[in-house]
Amino acid sequence: MKATVLLEKQHRKVELILRKLEAGKSDPKPLMKELADDLSAHMAIEQDVFYPAVRSVDDELIDESFEEHAVIEIEMKRLLASTPSDSSFKAKVTTLKELIAHHVDEEEHELFPEVEKAMDGNRLESLGVTMKAKFDELSAAGSAVLLSKVPSETTSDKARKARPKDGRPSATAQHVRG
Repeated sequence: MKATVLLEKQHRKVELILRKLEAGKSDPKPLMKELADDLSAHMAIEQDVFYPAVRSVDDELIDESFEEHAVIEIEMKRLLASTPSDSSFKAKVTTLKELIAHHVDEEEHELFPEVEKAMDGNRLESLGVTMKAKFDELSAAGSAVLLSKVPSETTSDKARKARPKDGRPSATAQHVRG
């Protein structure tokens, strides 16, 4: 499966979980765990694999994507720290949903078309295989392993600092996510 198709499928799953949380008709605890595990693993494969591989396609949009991931991670941490009985719970879900919707729209309508024009189909397929394997590994590990414990520090910040602009892994990148 092409990397862009894999990411789009993951986007749809996260959107579905957020709609269920927003509707308030399902038990929120398992939904929040699934959201946190899947979303943190999704962001990790974008930051560690996809963005470095496609940085040359649109450097500015990749920088913006890292920043959006940082804000999404902070809002996700805030949601995870709340309970469904909190008066602000639904507002946190809605805010996270809106942040993700904006990010997904830019990726799917700006970045992905550019990537698909610039990259060979075989390369996108190979990238997709790598990303799927890494996603499965990370989502099984869970968000508690992936997310920074420091509220102001995000995995996006760490991943961006660990990779030089040319996209090659630096020595520090190996230590960002074991």
